Amino acid sequence: MRRLPVPATLTLPVAATALLLAACGGGTSSTSTSPATVGANPSTAASASAPASGSVVGGTTVATGSGPAGTFLTDGSGKTLYLFMADKAGASTCAGACARAWPPLTTTAAPAASGAALASDLGTIMRSDGTTQVTYHGHPLYYYEDDKKAGQTEGQGSTEFGAKWWLVAPSGSAITTGGSGSTGAGAGGGGY
Repeated sequence: MRRLPVPATLTLPVAATALLLAACGGGTSSTSTSPATVGANPSTAASASAPASGSVVGGTTVATGSGPAGTFLTDGSGKTLYLFMADKAGASTCAGACARAWPPLTTTAAPAASGAALASDLGTIMRSDGTTQVTYHGHPLYYYEDDKKAGQTEGQGSTEFGAKWWLVAPSGSAITTGGSGSTGAGAGGGGY
């Protein structure tokens, strides 16, 4: 039987398409909310500022720090974390301008606990923008844009975007002492 030559202009695009399909094919992804424990020491890590988007590469660590208000949650670099009293039933109500002022703590893998933070209280939720936000004892966690370095608690007791923002104790409860009680530019709701 005689074979007909196949033009090179047809062979190359078919091979490229097959390679592309093989690279993109069939994989699935899942998000795990099972925590891991990491022995990182948050006091040895340094951070100049919270990530602008709150995002981190891979899993993130929830640790603890201390100050005049007591022991509170931080990220692995010592940046203070807050809860928003408007959030209900493990869902974030902070988006848009609110999320720019109070960036969510997000992750791309299971969060880990360090220090006095409890691994059993860690979890994640899916935000309306498709990112995965870290929760603690059911509370979505946030940074405050005016906390420029590790250990700052400028957002403590602020009323912005219609509700109070508080530090989070290792027990998962809001720390309602030591607050500034300031009303920020986002007060009065809206923005989310």
